[in-house]
Amino acid sequence: MPLAVMTGVKFPELDQLERIIDQLGTRAQTEVISRIQCRELEFPIHCISIGAAGPDVPVLGFFGGVHGLEKIGSEVILSYLQTVVQLLDWDRELLTRLEQLRLVFVPIVNPVGVYLGTRCNGNGVDLMRNSPVEGPGKRRLYSGHRISARLPWYRGNKVKMELEAQALCNVVERHLFNSPLSIALDLHSGFGVRDRLWFPYASKKTPFTFIAETVALKERYDRCYPHHIYTIEPTCKEYVINGDLWDYLFDEFIERFGTERLFLPFTLEMGSWIWLRKNPMHLFQKHGLFHPILPHRRERILRRHFMLFDFLQRSLLYPEHWAKLDQQQKQHNQNKALGLWYG
Repeated sequence: MPLAVMTGVKFPELDQLERIIDQLGTRAQTEVISRIQCRELEFPIHCISIGAAGPDVPVLGFFGGVHGLEKIGSEVILSYLQTVVQLLDWDRELLTRLEQLRLVFVPIVNPVGVYLGTRCNGNGVDLMRNSPVEGPGKRRLYSGHRISARLPWYRGNKVKMELEAQALCNVVERHLFNSPLSIALDLHSGFGVRDRLWFPYASKKTPFTFIAETVALKERYDRCYPHHIYTIEPTCKEYVINGDLWDYLFDEFIERFGTERLFLPFTLEMGSWIWLRKNPMHLFQKHGLFHPILPHRRERILRRHFMLFDFLQRSLLYPEHWAKLDQQQKQHNQNKALGLWYG
């Protein structure tokens, strides 16, 4: 039974997610991957898997609500899931696509944070600073610290990651690591006035292993949608932090599989400052810096990224021209990356 029904708690995002799960029925594999205790309540973390179940199919994973205050990420995923539910009733092209592809959704990674409207989880830990990855040299407070949970960007225990971070890692390891080709998309908001697609590393200014494939994917997107809205770049172009979960997962992947398989973790950082610039008084509202307050603006954001989601699915199904590069193409693209992002 939904938490909201059991307790009378108002949690619209979780309520919407559980309605979607009911609508999907047997057309999806759903499970509760962890349960988080807070204020005498128990919050589930749901995972939904739709499409082919075999280990040899490409996988696209969607993750939202890692920072609870940035709940628009969860809302975008829920909006897309609601669309998928409707398309499953009649769209034969989608049904055919899902025979060759798996979509995995964890829309609310940090349910306590989304419920309370906080960046951190119930223990005061910033989940995106929670992994054991250490950046080199001195860092500012926002880079992640272990001073006190009373301060933002607290990294938590040095030995053991938080339950929410462990749950995310478990889903990625089980669904994406076991695929020959996978992409993760983690939705956030709050940085700048442009939407950004970030890729590793966040912890160091070093090109990551699949930088050549990333350049090829970027160029394909630029050609297909020359007027797209995204700045595509490594996270370290904007800031360098400790404890990034995607850096941690990527390094774990490379340690286990090398380059036999391909795993690309992207962060979609929705540039929420543009919303604030248009309505500065929203800064004084709880979610004003990270969430579109006006209804028409929120509706626009809820549909804004569907073209990207579709492109990533198609790219996973047809990877020949970006994920299967020969050595000369890889070297050429690596040189391009150095000029684009690391020069």
